Amino acid sequence: MQLNFSTLEPLDRYRWLASTITPRPIAWVSSLSADGISNLAPFSFFTVISDDPATLLINVNHRGDGSLKDTLLNVQASGELVIQLVSFEQAEAMNASAALLPHAISEFEHCGIASLSSVQVKPPRVAGAAVAFECRLVEAMPYPKAAPNCHLLFAEVLLAHIDERVLNEQGRIDAGKLDLIGRLGGAAYSRTTERFDLKRPS
Repeated sequence: MQLNFSTLEPLDRYRWLASTITPRPIAWVSSLSADGISNLAPFSFFTVISDDPATLLINVNHRGDGSLKDTLLNVQASGELVIQLVSFEQAEAMNASAALLPHAISEFEHCGIASLSSVQVKPPRVAGAAVAFECRLVEAMPYPKAAPNCHLLFAEVLLAHIDERVLNEQGRIDAGKLDLIGRLGGAAYSRTTERFDLKRPS
């Protein structure tokens, strides 16, 4: 089977990419509007792109009508965001926060998700998140340039909150204790409970 992506409709391209590039970690992004309303939304087009400086990348698609999502508007205005990773126990809450709500309604409050104050940025963070990265926006790049349908957010990590319960005896992350979920195609998700080790060749 061969797929010529130049002839596929955008929705078909998305479906093939989203169901093959898996599992994808989920950036659960909290931000704050100019009016002080907190926002929380998940994004699975997300990865780390640099360790010096420590930088994460999130793709925030525009809505179907071309309008910009609250996360993008908030982050562009404030230059700050918090990126949480999603554990299995928070999967339902993460999914609930994906609902399309009016700009004036906070997902934290609407979904009953507890929050904590951040240290170096103003947006709150998710209480109970095993990992949360306080970040500053480096760049919000429209893509593609000719006719943007998304923005790529380059977020530099300023401070990380790590729950000590997910650490091993050496003080490093224990993948089993972290128990993250990943996005697959459609409504399917995975869980990091099945793992194996490979030693890198010298």
